[in-house]
Amino acid sequence: MDQFIRAAGVALRISDSGTGSQTVVLLHGYLESMEVWEDFAERLSRCYRVVRLDLPGHGISEVCGEVHTVEFMAEVVHGVFDALHIERAVLVGHSLGGYVAMAFAEAWPERLSGLVLFHSVPGADSVQRREARQREIDLVLAGKKDTLARITPGNGFAPENRVRMAPKIEEQIDQVTLTDDAGIVAILRGMMDRSDRTAVLQHLSVPVLLFFGRHDSYIAPELAASTISALPSATVVWLEHSGHMGFVEEENASYEALTGWIDGLLKADGSSLQQ
Repeated sequence: MDQFIRAAGVALRISDSGTGSQTVVLLHGYLESMEVWEDFAERLSRCYRVVRLDLPGHGISEVCGEVHTVEFMAEVVHGVFDALHIERAVLVGHSLGGYVAMAFAEAWPERLSGLVLFHSVPGADSVQRREARQREIDLVLAGKKDTLARITPGNGFAPENRVRMAPKIEEQIDQVTLTDDAGIVAILRGMMDRSDRTAVLQHLSVPVLLFFGRHDSYIAPELAASTISALPSATVVWLEHSGHMGFVEEENASYEALTGWIDGLLKADGSSLQQ
């Protein structure tokens, strides 16, 4: 059920399915909104309580200043937990949403049952990535957001999927067009300034699940490999026919891997309670 709430003083649009054996909170990526999870969330909600939200600056949630740091957005997500009386949840982040989820994990690990990253890595931006983000900022400030709308959504999908996924790509193009220019710039600035959270994940006391796409144009194979090497206790799923949008491109494989992992957490929790 969609609703508007205030969390950490920010006006947000959220969706809450209301019931389930485990709460799963889904955080969308850059130039997306909670709609990107719609099909995936509908399936998850058959088993779990599923909460989605538009992160500040995206969708129809509020823009709050010139920079949206990932720490600020994590604080807003924490406010959602409190507002919805979520004691603990599996926090799932896609790309930007993963950066926010990792900042949340650093500040409030006790509120997590597990952490899931779809196409997101803990390292800070490289010099080249920061330069690319600055070029995007310059485009938006110059009134050329349509350039992002034409290029970015399609690049998120593996080449083999772009024809099949054309309706989804069109939906994302529309989302970029509707996203507030100031929100795009604020989030880009926040992503550029984020810190390396590899050590946070290495010392996190809850299980971590990582999804990578074999054809991801944003996360090179060597970057994925170095992330996996740095996090030997994490569970890793490779999506063989996906780019940067695995839960859309390979929905079934993503769903089965995620729900199997969550059900394993529930069994482990049950076993620990019985001991």
